Amino acid sequence: MTKPAKNTICLWYDHDAEDAARFYAKTFPDSSVDAVHLAPGDYPSGKKGDVLTVEFTVMGIPCLGLNGGPEVKHNWAFSFQVATADQAETDRYWNAIVGNGGEESACGWCKDKWGLSWQITPLALTKAITDPDTAAAKRAFDAMMQMKKIDIAAIEAARRGRGASGGGPS
Repeated sequence: MTKPAKNTICLWYDHDAEDAARFYAKTFPDSSVDAVHLAPGDYPSGKKGDVLTVEFTVMGIPCLGLNGGPEVKHNWAFSFQVATADQAETDRYWNAIVGNGGEESACGWCKDKWGLSWQITPLALTKAITDPDTAAAKRAFDAMMQMKKIDIAAIEAARRGRGASGGGPS
């Protein structure tokens, strides 16, 4: 028996924790479905033999999916923030989440079809909005505030003080 993680993120689902865990495992590196546990008896939102909990890992983070029923919904107060290396990785994760029944939001945020929030955050964005040149950081931040999925080229152009086409000051 392996030693359980000292701290695990528990996420509440409405009877589809296993589907969510399998989606995360196929979408993100260093992710897996580690165990599926069936209820030993009836419970308020299920019956004996239903999937009660799912142990899974998302990018190295241990999680427990609890099939607790429809009463509790995910909200923006919790999100996974995924640091991406380039536009291709940003697009891949964004498109996987949104294209699988999720929805776009602003500034690199989206929700998966289970209502869990994700921040798909290119490292270039983080570097741009923390630039020691505060004017450059503000230009990049202002550009980000107009986006849904982050466009790295547009962020870098704004940081340099040029429009996305590179054709002069914004």
